[in-house]
Amino acid sequence: MTTALLPQLGGGLFLSDGGLETTLVYLQGVELPQFAAFVLLNDDAGRERLRRYYRPYLELCADTPGAGFVLETPTWRANPDWGSLLGYDAAALAQANIEAVRLVSELRAAWRPRLAGPVVLSGIIGPRGDGYVADAPSSIDDAAAYHRPQAASLRDGGVDMLAAVTMTNSAEAVGIARSAKKVGLPVAISFTVETDGRLPNGESLREAMAKVDADTPPAYFAVNCAHPSHFEACLADGGDWTARIRGIRANASTLSHAELDAATELDIGDPVDLGDRYRRLRIPLPALNVLGGCCGTDQRHLRAIRDAWVLAA
Repeated sequence: MTTALLPQLGGGLFLSDGGLETTLVYLQGVELPQFAAFVLLNDDAGRERLRRYYRPYLELCADTPGAGFVLETPTWRANPDWGSLLGYDAAALAQANIEAVRLVSELRAAWRPRLAGPVVLSGIIGPRGDGYVADAPSSIDDAAAYHRPQAASLRDGGVDMLAAVTMTNSAEAVGIARSAKKVGLPVAISFTVETDGRLPNGESLREAMAKVDADTPPAYFAVNCAHPSHFEACLADGGDWTARIRGIRANASTLSHAELDAATELDIGDPVDLGDRYRRLRIPLPALNVLGGCCGTDQRHLRAIRDAWVLAA
C-alpha cells in the first residue's frame, strides 16, 4: 500500500488498541520476558491470548459509525538485540514478525464484515534500546541497516504500513524511515517525550520532526508513550509542523518515564480526563484522526477517548 492509498490520510476517525504489554502483564497476569509480547506467538494459547486482547478494541470500533481501525502487530520488541536476549536468531525473528502479521491479518478478515471503515495493518517497529532511554544509534546508516530486516519481514508478512513507535531521538527515526522506503512501505514515525515535552535526548518534538522530514518524509507523525499534559504546551504556538501529527497513543498516567519504570503497580490515571485531553488536542493538531493508547490504557480509556471525540464532532 503506497502512502497515497493509506486511508487515514483522507481523514475520518481511526481507532487503535491500548497498552498491549501493560495490559497483559498488570491486568491479565501474563509473564512477558523482556516485556516482549511477540513471544506469545509461539503457541496456540499465546496466540489466542493476543486475539482476546484485540477483540474489545475491534468491538469498540464496530460500535462507532464510520470509524476505521489501525490494527498494529505485537512486534515492538521483535528486533535483533531484544530477540537475541530471548534466544531468537535472525531466521526465527523474521518468522516471528511474519507470524505476527498473519495473526492480525486473520483478525482483519474476521472483523471486516462488522466494521464500517477500513482496517489498516500496521507493522510495529520499536527502538533498538529501551523506549524510556535516549539510546542514539552510532549513525543514521547504522539505524537503517539495523531495522531493515524487521521492516522487510513485516512487509513480507503483508502489512499495509510500518509504524516506528517510542522513538527517543531523530537519528533512529530517520534510519527507520529510510528502511521503510527501502522495503517500499509507507511509515508513521511516533516520538515519545518527557514531562517537559522534549524527547529523551533533549530534542524538541518540532526539531526531531523537521530532521526526519528533511531526510525521508514519513506518511505522518505521531506521539506515543507520554501523557498529553507532557506535550500540550509545546503545541500551543501552532505552525504548519503540527499538521504533520496525525496520531496519538498516550499513556494513562501523568508520571514521568523514570517514575513509571520504577512503579510496581499499574497507574490507570483518569480515563475520562484522558478522553477530554484528546478532544482538546483537535485544536492544535488539525490533522489528528488516529487515536489509540499506550502504557496503562485499556478499552476503558479508548471508550472514553472515542466518546469525547464523537461528542465534539
